[in-house]
Amino acid sequence: MNYKRNFCNLGFANIDIDRKVRRGYSEVIYSPGKSKLQLKKIARQLIRNRQDLLFTRLEKDNFNYLKKSFSKLKYNALAKIGYLVKKSRVRKNGLVAVISAGTSDIPVAEEAVVTLKLMGNRVVKLYDVGVAGVHRLLNNIDAIKKAKVIVVVAGMEGALASIVSGLVSCPVIAVPTSCGYGANFGGLSALLTMLNCCSAGVAVVNIDNGFGAGYFASLINK
Repeated sequence: MNYKRNFCNLGFANIDIDRKVRRGYSEVIYSPGKSKLQLKKIARQLIRNRQDLLFTRLEKDNFNYLKKSFSKLKYNALAKIGYLVKKSRVRKNGLVAVISAGTSDIPVAEEAVVTLKLMGNRVVKLYDVGVAGVHRLLNNIDAIKKAKVIVVVAGMEGALASIVSGLVSCPVIAVPTSCGYGANFGGLSALLTMLNCCSAGVAVVNIDNGFGAGYFASLINK
């Protein structure tokens, strides 16, 4: 393998144009910390190499700037994801369930949902079914049990992932969110709860990392 041909050096960034071959999806652009011009140059290089575009944590003003150069670029404001992808074939087999504990957790859940859909997965969304009213979760148990992998997004104490995992046989990916009052410590309490989950089969991603959960769930589903 000639590694010199597998990335493009822009001076400020090395664009991994081989990632789609290795991982099944093009390199994704994490937007914070990059200037508008850097975002545009990275996107242009990916398009030149026939790659899809997916911007995470993309603010609306940055999207408006990029839209002037890439007219087909689309935006999901709730998930803060910008994307320009070739139409992918949706997998008929393998359903992914994305569950949020509360309404405040939905933006992170939507980041996972949009990521999953862009990567060709069938997705079912179950929102605001947290432990404060667990009957809401149990009312959807038939739909939950059809999933091949489940993403659970929860803030506060983050207990929902453990409960869901105890009800199903498939892998569960837990996403702690920064939603909560002071002792939540910006999502740290939910993260620690999920890491200490007593129900087997739970993997945990970083705080508010809906994209990472969606990507991992897609790999499992594939």
